[in-house]
Amino acid sequence: MTPKKVLEKWIDAFNRADVDAITELYASHAVNHQVANAPVIGKEAIQNMFAREFAVAEMICIPENIFQDGEWAILEWKDPLGLRGCGFFQVQDGKIVFQRGYWDKLSFLKLHNLPIE
Repeated sequence: MTPKKVLEKWIDAFNRADVDAITELYASHAVNHQVANAPVIGKEAIQNMFAREFAVAEMICIPENIFQDGEWAILEWKDPLGLRGCGFFQVQDGKIVFQRGYWDKLSFLKLHNLPIE
């Protein structure tokens, strides 16, 4: 599966808040580093992260642009509340091995009426 196809499946699972489906897209040793947070290492830890995050806020990813270059898929996104960001997904053998996301955490917390850490 190409990186772009993996990313399209990731967006679909994310928008359904489907923890199991999104987790299956990651390799066992994957790293998810949202730069506003500490890196999350390993498939089980990533699964726990998504379970917590989907329980706290309803999140929707509206793709604005998707690019593919080699083993990388790049996503520019927005959400219905006006938040914007981008993500980089390194895919090997059809699984995400590394993900890095850039977005404004303070705006996210305010938009979802969550406590500011």
